[in-house]
Amino acid sequence: MSYSNSSVGSGKHQGSRTARKAFEFGRTYVVRPKGKHQATIIWLHGLGDNGSSWSQQLENLPLPNIKWICPTAPTRPVAILGGFPCTACKAKPTKIFEFSFLDKLVFKSEFDQFVGRVYCSGFDVGELSEDGPDDFEGLDASAAHIANLLSTEPADIKLGIGGFSMGAATALYSATCFAQGSYGNGSPYPVNLRAVVGLSGWLPCARSVRHKIEGSHEAARRASYLPILLSHGLCDEVVPHKYGERSYHTLSQAGFRNLAFKTYDGIGHYTVPKEMDEVSNWLHTRLGL
Repeated sequence: MSYSNSSVGSGKHQGSRTARKAFEFGRTYVVRPKGKHQATIIWLHGLGDNGSSWSQQLENLPLPNIKWICPTAPTRPVAILGGFPCTACKAKPTKIFEFSFLDKLVFKSEFDQFVGRVYCSGFDVGELSEDGPDDFEGLDASAAHIANLLSTEPADIKLGIGGFSMGAATALYSATCFAQGSYGNGSPYPVNLRAVVGLSGWLPCARSVRHKIEGSHEAARRASYLPILLSHGLCDEVVPHKYGERSYHTLSQAGFRNLAFKTYDGIGHYTVPKEMDEVSNWLHTRLGL
């Protein structure tokens, strides 16, 4: 089952001089729980993938009480790709079509036949650095779209967000919005998150969100009880392991106390069964399934 396409804005005032820009999201794929519905998790794909490929992988996890919602990111330009507009591509569940952040426009040789195509993205990426530019508008739009999907769930259902690579970055940004109680533009964040998972990703807007959370007692309180699992391959050549490690330290310094970081030796920018088994076990425990 899938939802129809939708658009979400990221600004405060429609029709004003600061009118929000609409981002057109692709198809959303839903994996229904095989048992009693206890939790709903939004799972976000990486650059160039789509919701369909991850829905197939998540359906096989031993978590019968979770409903998975897998949206497809909007088509939009990505600075690190030279400003080319992104379009959705088909991908196998564990094969993520993604440009190397080190080599810019160089594909992995395995996907040479796709040279000339570009990718879908939830937000713009300039460089992975605390000093690099951050696309707050795109991040807010993605976080709002995710929150809108979760806000329709029944009140007794536990809510979470997870993702891979750029999807992990959006999940972690959503975690900081939850802690602050608002998006980057100041609009209220409406969802009570119970768990966040980030695989092979990074924390965008790291410096600014850390200062905002550290400066608010209430934000620090909410951050302290939100469980977050981060995992990263030590041989990741797309989003190097050091960025995952830095994100872990930044979140910890900002007040996220219920935080775990797992490293996988010999693993690159992809998932493996052992990693997904540990994700399943962690969610089972943290969500009380």
